[in-house]
Amino acid sequence: MHSYTKYVNPYLGKRLSEIGMDKRFVRGDGCYLYDDQGHKYLDFIAAYGALPFGYNHPRIWDAVQQLHSNMHPSFAQPSHLEAAGQLAAALVAAAPPGIQYATFANSGAEAVEAAIKLCRARTGRRSIVTATNSFHGKTLGALSATGNRGYQDAFFAPVEGFRHIPFGDLDALKTILEEDAVGTAAIMLEPIQGEGGIVEPPPGYLAEVRRLCTEYEVPLILDEIQTGLGRTGSLFACEREQVVPDVLVLAKALSGGLVPIGVTLCTEDMYTEAFGMKHSSTFGGNALAATVGLEVMQMLTEDNGAILRHVEEQGQVLKRGLLDIQNRYPEVVRGVRGRGFMLGIDFGTDKNVYPHSLLGVLAEQEILTPIVSSYMLNAERLRVAPTLNGASVIRVEPPLTAGPAEIQRALEAIEATASVLSAKNTAGLLGHLVNWEPPGELESFAYQRGGEEVKAAPGMNRFAFLIHPVDLSNYTEFDRSMEVFDEAQLRDLSLRWNDMVEPFVVSSTVVTGQDGSQAYGEFICVPRTAQQLLDMSKEQAEQEILQAVELAASRGAQLVGLGAYTSVVTMGGRSLLGKAPIPVTTGNSYTVLSGLEALMYGAERLGVDLQQATAAILGAGGAIGKASASLLGEEVQRLILVGNPARAEKSQHRMLKVVAEFMRRSVQRCQAGYRFAPGSVAAAVVRWSQGLDTESSLGPWLEAAKQFVSESEQILLTVDAERYLPESDLILSATSSTEALIQPHMLKWGALVCDMSRPVNVSRDVLQRREDVLVIDGGVIEVPGRPDLGWDFGFDKGLAYACMSETMMLALAGRFENASIGADLNLDHLQLLRDLAVTFGFHLAGFRSFDKPIAEGVWERVVAARRKELVAEAAHGG
Repeated sequence: MHSYTKYVNPYLGKRLSEIGMDKRFVRGDGCYLYDDQGHKYLDFIAAYGALPFGYNHPRIWDAVQQLHSNMHPSFAQPSHLEAAGQLAAALVAAAPPGIQYATFANSGAEAVEAAIKLCRARTGRRSIVTATNSFHGKTLGALSATGNRGYQDAFFAPVEGFRHIPFGDLDALKTILEEDAVGTAAIMLEPIQGEGGIVEPPPGYLAEVRRLCTEYEVPLILDEIQTGLGRTGSLFACEREQVVPDVLVLAKALSGGLVPIGVTLCTEDMYTEAFGMKHSSTFGGNALAATVGLEVMQMLTEDNGAILRHVEEQGQVLKRGLLDIQNRYPEVVRGVRGRGFMLGIDFGTDKNVYPHSLLGVLAEQEILTPIVSSYMLNAERLRVAPTLNGASVIRVEPPLTAGPAEIQRALEAIEATASVLSAKNTAGLLGHLVNWEPPGELESFAYQRGGEEVKAAPGMNRFAFLIHPVDLSNYTEFDRSMEVFDEAQLRDLSLRWNDMVEPFVVSSTVVTGQDGSQAYGEFICVPRTAQQLLDMSKEQAEQEILQAVELAASRGAQLVGLGAYTSVVTMGGRSLLGKAPIPVTTGNSYTVLSGLEALMYGAERLGVDLQQATAAILGAGGAIGKASASLLGEEVQRLILVGNPARAEKSQHRMLKVVAEFMRRSVQRCQAGYRFAPGSVAAAVVRWSQGLDTESSLGPWLEAAKQFVSESEQILLTVDAERYLPESDLILSATSSTEALIQPHMLKWGALVCDMSRPVNVSRDVLQRREDVLVIDGGVIEVPGRPDLGWDFGFDKGLAYACMSETMMLALAGRFENASIGADLNLDHLQLLRDLAVTFGFHLAGFRSFDKPIAEGVWERVVAARRKELVAEAAHGG
């Protein structure tokens, strides 16, 4: 771990590593940087404008060395500061007419703080009005002035006395002045919003703001920390409309790229004794910073401002080049704006530009531009950066000294990047993060959207369903361009983006029941694999899933289904109760019903005699396993309940509880008139439980269960799957394990397996080595009308998992309540879902094995194998 991450900023350090921007630069020279690997980079960030002449300009260092050779004192306050006085005089001479005084600070944010104090002291008023989407710094006052809540909330900002109006909106400004000019200490604006996305106001805006401020006698502060001192092709951006502010704030470029400094300039009328005698700074106006600032002013103004003309001319060349790129790639480059060497490229945030692609997710969540910056840095050796507030915009701010060669090189790099984005090839944009390079010309993935976007009709019931990549292969199913990555590269990428990417909408659909009822649904992805969800703390997992539920609620969902491990890590949804803003369901009830239906049908086709059969359930202590054991016990002769060997003692207790509750339920069913098959496990436990009170606590039933298990062979509790699965004719797997628990050697000849786990618990080796065994995927349902779900989830159109289908049915029925929660599934709810499935037309989608339809020949092969074994057994017995 680098010392910056370890000792300075662990969060930023980690993020820089995640996006491949963790370079170690060891040398800077003019417009170029060199890293510790010897790579050379063209820098078009220029420290956000703080490097007016690039790195280590010799004239700046000469000024510093001259100061040292003279042994001039740097901190000699209070006294008449020589260098500070000279720099102040140079600034006042260069500033718009009427500026008289300079107050020095150590940064732009401090200079903004001084401007606020200056205006409050002069007017005796509190309120500071700034623009939304503005940026004025990160000290508390400057942060309060900044028009972005994303930077403020954690620090309880804005503090009292700050208001924000839309940038460029004169009517809003006039309204606020009409209402409260007498309470307003200042209007503070940037001539061009820098961090806001290089946003220019309408022509004439600043001049009219000046007129209104004068009319209402409210001071005008112009924050030219980014725009000032040559960045836009003139010394000050306000000169374009000949605006003279009451207060002018500068910083960044004044540092010469070497020594931090800021300054607040003001008119004579604005400067008061209260401010002059009560505001000070230990380091403000120090000799080192002032000497550098003085040299900067000399370099900017000499030869009648030659460098300013250079910036204006070359800025036009650069902007024309960027506009040409936009014309060639209009879909990905949505805009070019700014002037001089303060330009922005807008890459947009529309996910529909990149459908069925991770690029679309990155764009929608406003994290595409950091990745684009990373690509330019690593693949093109061009250093650019996103703007903070305008998250779709890449800033292009070269040193003022950048010439035609640098501009041409930058344009080539930007066009190459636009070409990658235009190909919509995620691998092309992210490959540098995992050391992958395209072998030749980059393949284009111009995905076509399937028809018009599905939208909810007014008043339509609404649901959402949470999904996540079960394993790394799901990423390539979502974004085909990523098929070029191997498993290690996919794992590396997933670990990098997991902390950046928030839950997102994958697709949407409208489900129409056969009775005509309708519900609109959205599928929301939690960007974590099953293993990643299991490995994180329960608190973190719950928080990430709650974030997805809150997204669903914010988009109008009335019920959320918890898919795959979003259910597992929330204890079957129990940990979300009282926290989720809308009801949730795991969908486990319909999963049980559909899985058992598939198992029963398969047993019938294979000729399995249930009254002579042994059924094993892996994951018997979980919600699905527990309910399945209870229902299977009514049909088969023997049950083998298999728990988790990693928690053997706890599993044994949970499975004993499953048996006790099964026994009590069986007695209740019998008392209600139900008659079980004579040889079934349920019939046996009813006989065993004579005299027990079904209304009593579970304690007596647990004792009875212990005795039954120890003395009867009809129920076996174990954590040793390898030993006891070979005794089973039927196997139902419903675990939360991500491993292939069931191997070929563990299966009885002619066994039938229903795998309801995702990832699957049955090894694919079974498919290759055990032709006598049939593996059925549990819980695949045909949705009525087979609608396009917007994503295939590995199935044909109109097919869905049973847990998804339960969510759909509850939404169609308008039953917006918590359902199928925890380990104890309500049997009345199971019956409700049976009825809803009939009403709306949901049913099993045929039979599938390892995500593929089971051909008729497969059934015939297994039936033949079973028949051959039975004949052999009969002959051997004879």
